[in-house]
Amino acid sequence: MAIVSRTLLIVFAGLFGALGVGGAALAAHGGDNRMIAIAAALSLVHAPALLALAALPADLIRLRLPAGLALILGTLLFSGDLAMRSFTGERLFPDAAPAGGMILIAGWLLVVVGAVLAAVLGRRAKQDLPIA
Repeated sequence: MAIVSRTLLIVFAGLFGALGVGGAALAAHGGDNRMIAIAAALSLVHAPALLALAALPADLIRLRLPAGLALILGTLLFSGDLAMRSFTGERLFPDAAPAGGMILIAGWLLVVVGAVLAAVLGRRAKQDLPIA
């Protein structure tokens, strides 16, 4: 399961990186297109975050998969809605971008909770070790 979750995070990191660079290029060469620039920036910010989650050992971050999935879903909704509006004038669905933003916030909070849990559980595990 750990290999699948790490692979998933790495795959989406690569996709978000590629889409972010492509979106930034489009925004730079396509005139005044703030929505594409914001969607690209959001994708580019979350690509290395997903790589970091994939690279961290489980004893440093619990909840890696739920946090990563929230970051993936939130980025898809937020950036996807902005891109869709820019290209078609239509939304993915009503309030997709705000929902994506809230999911992103939740994902980052899961990173915090996961790190705190890992620290607390790691300390407890060390306390439970028999003294030699």
